[in-house]
Amino acid sequence: MIDLYTAATPNGHKISIALEELALPYELHMLSLSEREPKQPWFLAINPNGRIPAIIDRAADDFAVFESGAILIYLAEKTGQLMPDDSKGRSLVIQWLMFQMGGIGPMMGQANVFFRYFPEKIQPAIDRYQGECRRLFRVLDGRLKDHEFLAGDYSIADIANWAWVRTHRWSGVDIDDLPHLQRWRDQIRQRPAVQKGINSPPAAIDRDSDGEQAQKFAAEARQMVEMGESRQSRGC
Repeated sequence: MIDLYTAATPNGHKISIALEELALPYELHMLSLSEREPKQPWFLAINPNGRIPAIIDRAADDFAVFESGAILIYLAEKTGQLMPDDSKGRSLVIQWLMFQMGGIGPMMGQANVFFRYFPEKIQPAIDRYQGECRRLFRVLDGRLKDHEFLAGDYSIADIANWAWVRTHRWSGVDIDDLPHLQRWRDQIRQRPAVQKGINSPPAAIDRDSDGEQAQKFAAEARQMVEMGESRQSRGC
């Protein structure tokens, strides 16, 4: 049994998708980001960085793993699935996983902050991060032109990148002229395990919508930005 501590975010959904794909039994523990549950002492004992997701592997002496990329690698190696055994194949999967961890995730996250959440519209910042997202999407599109998946067979690299790319509209970035990226996005979305994973837990909003619910969600996130979470966590 895996205990999954998570929330309905792209990073959280990476792990629930992987667990569903691997058919591993897990217990879902939803944490409230707005109530700062990941900053509580009990969770900091699991992840000192105070971020979701994190897991505890009850079958491995309650071994805790944090950082979504590290969790994906741990689960793939534990089961021998979603990542090849040979050194080159394994490296290729990890390269595209790190592409998401170091590029897609951080750039889309900053685009979300400045496009959706920041109380002031700072256009140069919006342009900077949306432009970098577009560049990274073109890299993915180029890779997928001649490959069905990012690193050989379907793998944790696809799961990690897909969980973020699927939310591109929330970042204010379109992919209408990237047909290979669209094909890959739609193909992965049809997988039953993926459909289950993105509902564990279900998202509070439709990230393709600008309706009332989405606006309320953005307003709550904006309050967190205005509070200066990083300053508060340092006691400043």
